Amino acid sequence: MTTTQAAARPGATAAQTEPAVRMRGLVKRYGNRAVVDGLDLDVVRGEVFALLGPNGAGKTTTIEMLEGVRERDGGELRVLGADPARAGRDWRARIGVVSQGEGAAQELSVREVLDHFAGYHATPRPTAELIAAVGLEEKAGTRVGRLSGGQRRRLEVALGVQGRPELVFLDEPTTGMDPVARRQFWELVRGLRADGTTVLLTTHYLDEAAQLADRVGVVAEGRLVEVAPPDELGAELRRLATVRWTEGAAVHEVRTESPAAVLRDLLAGPGDVPGLTVNRPSLEDVYLSLVGSPSTVPAEPEGDLR
Repeated sequence: MTTTQAAARPGATAAQTEPAVRMRGLVKRYGNRAVVDGLDLDVVRGEVFALLGPNGAGKTTTIEMLEGVRERDGGELRVLGADPARAGRDWRARIGVVSQGEGAAQELSVREVLDHFAGYHATPRPTAELIAAVGLEEKAGTRVGRLSGGQRRRLEVALGVQGRPELVFLDEPTTGMDPVARRQFWELVRGLRADGTTVLLTTHYLDEAAQLADRVGVVAEGRLVEVAPPDELGAELRRLATVRWTEGAAVHEVRTESPAAVLRDLLAGPGDVPGLTVNRPSLEDVYLSLVGSPSTVPAEPEGDLR
């Protein structure tokens, strides 16, 4: 059973227990095709929630409806207590957005861009703090037009969190970042969460979701397949271990909930058991199975010891 709601944090007030995001039957169509097909989901305040899914699954379209920049065709939607399609300027000041689009101000330096946009926020984060948080200290005086793609992405992240938003939307925020920059970004997200900020991100990186998210939701063909903490995703798949060994030229596999019993039977026989391994599905295996892609996890048990 797919869980779309998370428990409220202990000691939370009535206002804090209201979900930061609530979707009920959310739909977006293009012609006869439903790109988003009836999503139901609550994102509680203060959590980091990651949406996973292949290209074309509907992740970015969903984020754009939550941000109020794309109209929905059906369903109910509340973000920070308001309908994004009707929310005003005060509501927009409470959210931060890091989209997949290219920024402007190509002739300004990184520091100048951040100083300029600081004037649009009541209590902006200090420019020097933001530059350090996204790892652009050495590029602070460089014109935006001369930054690499990954460096521009870091600047977009800094702009998205500059106004201390209650809720931040991060649409594939680490695309183009090198491993060092990605880990600096992870620390920034952890800092946001520690401050009580709600973060909703999309990502193709399973390790990123595992590192950052309190819960993940897997979307395939516009539908929410499963919602769970990263280490509980695909619980039914994860229960089964695959015991594999060789016997001459033959390779044997058994999928079982009790690998210890299989091992005991195998090791009770005479001699060694060549190629003996025991594996459980990885997060990647589970994800690929949920979205219907080829996986190393067999669909059914392939044999037994009888």
